[in-house]
Amino acid sequence: MMPKMKPIRPQQPLVQLDARPGPPAEMIFGEWYPALRADGLKRGQTALAMLLGIPLLVGRKASGALFALRDLCPHRGIPLSAGWFDGETVQCKYHGWRFEPCSGRCEEIPSLTQFDDLAPNKIFANAFPVVERDGYAWVYVPEPGAGRVSLLPSGDYNLAALPQVPELPKFSGRYRSAHLRAELPCNVDHGIIGLMDPAHGPFVHRAWWWRSAASIHEKTKKFEPIENGFRMSPHAPSSNSAPYRLLGKPVTTIDFVLPNRRYETITAVNAKSKQRWFSSLTTITPITASTCRIDVIAAWEIGYRVPFVTPIARYFGARFVQQDQQTMIEQARGLRSNPGLMLIDDADLPAKWYFALKQRRLTGVGAHPLSGPVELHWRS
Repeated sequence: MMPKMKPIRPQQPLVQLDARPGPPAEMIFGEWYPALRADGLKRGQTALAMLLGIPLLVGRKASGALFALRDLCPHRGIPLSAGWFDGETVQCKYHGWRFEPCSGRCEEIPSLTQFDDLAPNKIFANAFPVVERDGYAWVYVPEPGAGRVSLLPSGDYNLAALPQVPELPKFSGRYRSAHLRAELPCNVDHGIIGLMDPAHGPFVHRAWWWRSAASIHEKTKKFEPIENGFRMSPHAPSSNSAPYRLLGKPVTTIDFVLPNRRYETITAVNAKSKQRWFSSLTTITPITASTCRIDVIAAWEIGYRVPFVTPIARYFGARFVQQDQQTMIEQARGLRSNPGLMLIDDADLPAKWYFALKQRRLTGVGAHPLSGPVELHWRS
């Protein structure tokens, strides 16, 4: 007897921050993007997500396997989320077509008779490779027109043929972690150059526990090219940021990697010569061509035994992200008219590098914008 089909209920509504979005940006396909948090998605549950303008039905089978389907039946176009899920297959509400959700293969077309030659298993709903990593459901979104991602004889996706799934760096088996997210009413380009902007801190993130306008001073940082990105070379973090001073003499390394990832690692050695560390992975993911979402996942071994560290870190981290979100909401009002903008040296050079790297990725033409290590100077 087949399990009873349960109605699909979206677990998280898609937030529409702005009915009048700003100018769109070209999006990079053929990459992994975080669709949603998967650590709270129980077996037999589903949730809705949107990536690069593609509506997704993400769920977890009774076996624990994650799946990501385009929320669209290939028969007549009704969203599959309007139908049913029994933990094994997704059934369309309109005509009852049933799909194995990991591969997208059609398992049943109830209207067929003995006089039909159509083989249901030759029909596929649009399914995407999905991997659970650091509590996120990472979904691979292929280039438009690339066709279905190839399956191994086992029925699993050939992940070896795809780019590596992103992962938060960790330096010990014991650590604490926290995550944050916020949707932004701007395109992914504005989200990313805001993420890497080194000069906005004393203004957007002005707070007694972080930094003030009076703390501005000149800084010198070295950068170097890495594959598909660039690195702020290992350095002592800002002396005008209060939390960093609590760590003693830490060393920070920051990487930006296309299409949307900022990795930061902070390591310090205490008086007992034991290494302490903090790491974060921040992504700016295009929801549509005009809107995006910021996700932050962080882990740390620093203060592991100190009570309440995680809720305190989550509170101040949320304040930090909310400040960025509020700034993006305010900026969106100005961007609606698609004004001419400017980038200056040296503080905006990382933004210029990003645009050059993105253009090279989209066209397949051009050299890396950094031919070697460089030194930049700005005040913040």
